[in-house]
Amino acid sequence: MVEKVFFKSASPFELHHILRKMDSAPHHPVFGRLHIPEGDGPFACVIALHGSKGWGPHYDDHVAIWVEAGLAVFQLDCFESRQVDNVVADQMRVTHAMMTADAFNALNWLADHPQIDESRIAITGWSLGATVALYASWEPLAEVLSPSGLRFAAHMPFYPAAHIRPEIQRWSAAPIQILHGTIDNWTPIKFVHDFIEITRPHGANIEVQVYEGVHHSFDSEKPLEWLADAIILDYRTIEIDANGDMSAQIEPGMVLPMNEPEERFAAFMIAQNIGCHVKGDEEARAHAQNFAKEFLLKQLTQ
Repeated sequence: MVEKVFFKSASPFELHHILRKMDSAPHHPVFGRLHIPEGDGPFACVIALHGSKGWGPHYDDHVAIWVEAGLAVFQLDCFESRQVDNVVADQMRVTHAMMTADAFNALNWLADHPQIDESRIAITGWSLGATVALYASWEPLAEVLSPSGLRFAAHMPFYPAAHIRPEIQRWSAAPIQILHGTIDNWTPIKFVHDFIEITRPHGANIEVQVYEGVHHSFDSEKPLEWLADAIILDYRTIEIDANGDMSAQIEPGMVLPMNEPEERFAAFMIAQNIGCHVKGDEEARAHAQNFAKEFLLKQLTQ
């Protein structure tokens, strides 16, 4: 059974606004498609978030596998809910922070659903959605967006942007399983390795499944494609200080604030970080589909 459902969410522009100005974020409905498997509930559930192009066939392939395995899946549509089709060339139309608000509001909505077990809700996503799935494990965000204490039971990001470096190092103890390719030049895996090195000593229960020699979207069937206008990560990180203020060193000696839209736009105009490849890989795709299913079943049903 698949049902289109609506719930209340909000649109904070940046993580800064979640941490310091959430009360002033515009509120509005968001929708998603809730897949309920056959059998008797309540079911474990996976909240799934799309990438910068919106929902694509390879995401749907994973969803079908998980539902067939007996998991409920809630596919959030963060873009269409805001009348946006994609953000490949403009990451300010729908932001990571907005999608993070959607994810936690979905978590809290599902907690009251009679067919869902609130203690067994995981989060996954691809690319931009994976960034949400990764940083949803950061406790300062969770404490604002889910003050009841409800948390995700597991996090499974596919090729996330792992470039945000919070000063406050408090992380969920729930397992985090990243899947990433070594020649990804949209969200390079180097940021993931650095993220793991930083966060593990502070309690992050995190692993990465590395796929050698594969691009971004390796779990798709896409031919090699160059996205000339895609905004990418290069070598820069974004810092979040203990007060929730964000900044980035755009050039040596040039640190710019990154809290507000005009600040982020100014940084992009200097950095001009665009252009990347996407390509599926048959072997990595098959492995990732099975690996992801087994991870979710282990964390949510055993």
